[in-house]
Amino acid sequence: MKSKTSNKIVDLVIFFSVSVIGIVVIAIFTQTFRNPFAVILAILIIIPTVIAMVTGAPFVPTPMPRVKKMLQLAKIKKGEKVYDIGCGDGRMVYLAAKEYGANAVGFELSPLVFLLAKVRQFFWRSKAKIFFTDFRAQNLGDADVIVCYLMPDSLARLQEKLDKELKKGTRVVSYAFSIGTWKVNHREERDKENNLAPIWVYER
Repeated sequence: MKSKTSNKIVDLVIFFSVSVIGIVVIAIFTQTFRNPFAVILAILIIIPTVIAMVTGAPFVPTPMPRVKKMLQLAKIKKGEKVYDIGCGDGRMVYLAAKEYGANAVGFELSPLVFLLAKVRQFFWRSKAKIFFTDFRAQNLGDADVIVCYLMPDSLARLQEKLDKELKKGTRVVSYAFSIGTWKVNHREERDKENNLAPIWVYER
């Protein structure tokens, strides 16, 4: 309970800090929110954020108990390449690097969420990498493990990309929703007591 409370406090501090930094930066460089530059800046932030929400999923962090379970089910070995596509605040890649010694990489398209992930990286002191980019533009062929929390429509579209790129033996772990027409290797059932969604595990 103490650990969960500490995580929540850290998250609140980070969200508050990021918000303050954002406001200060805009205030410094635009002087006023009525300035055209402020409008342009807001548009540049909003557009990729909306794209990320429409093409992937809204920012809803995977619960930490499920993050740990997903990584456990992925059977990650030290040095393996782990991709989190739509990595949110980075918790999955940071934990994969720290607990499993993985070569962990995350992709995030929302600028605000990406900024949050980079701030969290300071607290985690993680060597994992997070890139501000659309994972659909990346070749995932060198992945040993892919983890994700995306909406069903996004996963169905993703299946075609993964079918083309993934090497044999790649493990794919999806939180909450199954991936297209793939045959599942293992399903971790919903934890109704703690309101946690199922986990779907695949091996190509």
